[in-house]
Amino acid sequence: MSEAVERVIPPISYPPELPVVQARDDIAQAIAEHQVVIVAGETGSGKTTQIPKICLDLGRGRLARIGHTQPRRLAARSVAQRISDELAVPLGDTVGYQVRFTDQVSESSAIKLMTDGILLAEVRHDRLLRQYDTLIIDEAHERSLNIDFLLGYLKQLLPRRPDLKLIITSATIDVATFARHFDDAPVIEVSGRGYPVETVYLDPAEDRDLGLQEQVTGLVADIEHGRFGERGDVLVFLPGEREIRELARALRELERIEVLPLYARLSNAEQSRVFDLSRRRLMRVVLATNVAETSLTVPGIRYVIDPGDAREDLAEAVSLLVERPALESALAEATARFERDPEGSIAEQGRLRERLLALNERLKRFGRRKAAADGESDT
Repeated sequence: MSEAVERVIPPISYPPELPVVQARDDIAQAIAEHQVVIVAGETGSGKTTQIPKICLDLGRGRLARIGHTQPRRLAARSVAQRISDELAVPLGDTVGYQVRFTDQVSESSAIKLMTDGILLAEVRHDRLLRQYDTLIIDEAHERSLNIDFLLGYLKQLLPRRPDLKLIITSATIDVATFARHFDDAPVIEVSGRGYPVETVYLDPAEDRDLGLQEQVTGLVADIEHGRFGERGDVLVFLPGEREIRELARALRELERIEVLPLYARLSNAEQSRVFDLSRRRLMRVVLATNVAETSLTVPGIRYVIDPGDAREDLAEAVSLLVERPALESALAEATARFERDPEGSIAEQGRLRERLLALNERLKRFGRRKAAADGESDT
């Protein structure tokens, strides 16, 4: 900022039902007393949206900014919108976001959501990251190259910036490893907020492309006709954009459903449709990449279909995006994100009967898969 003028912060309130709010005093005290704090919060705890507000309550973000990183562009924008809504301010005012090709941050922005790549790019121009008094590195368990590089860089930056606070958060974090890296930083663990999920394993399709499409289409039709219980919105996890487009074409042959894709390259308007329940008229089928596993909660979901494949960015001589069976931790994250949001008549009638429909019998063999995947990651 060109002038040291304190930003005006709107009144701050906290949703009492979120578990992280119950630990607000402990988190605030830890941030006030330590330079680095690790928050290990289960999915559904509310850490992503509430910790920036706790920092605001502590007086952070008045002259410098609270920087908050997300692994994906879609998550950065949606989290910024959610915090703006909770503070009752327009997006781009007290809360802004910056991703590739989009910069909606103003001088009045006390909280800045961004991808970890944006923060890395800023390091090249500002080695001390002077525009921030607080940095929140979210979803640290993903351990991407960007996140690992940032954590290594911030480790050596902190002694030169004693005023800078660093908060590392994750749903499935290896807290001991991170605590040791930051000289035994304090760890605060927050429980999640979950509801019962029934898991159903189905036989795999012989054809992993066309057969899988037919199987998913049949399952959606069965859900629409009430075979699995009360009708409700469906979330389908798919490896990538191509699979989403192909399945969307097949599903649009069905009646009485609305198909909504969700992936990073969609326009903001198309992404927003997924989170806007006010215009819902039919049963919605959301086709998403693993962006919906982390930081995002798709509202109103009652059923999840997960074929068990995901694309992951592997650290090699060059960055490789490969498709392989999803790891147990990613599938657990997807399930937990589903658990957190009972909607509509489910909550009203007290019948929390969501189901996770898994299409791949190989999901039962997580142990062998995880060992093999860990071996690949170590190479």
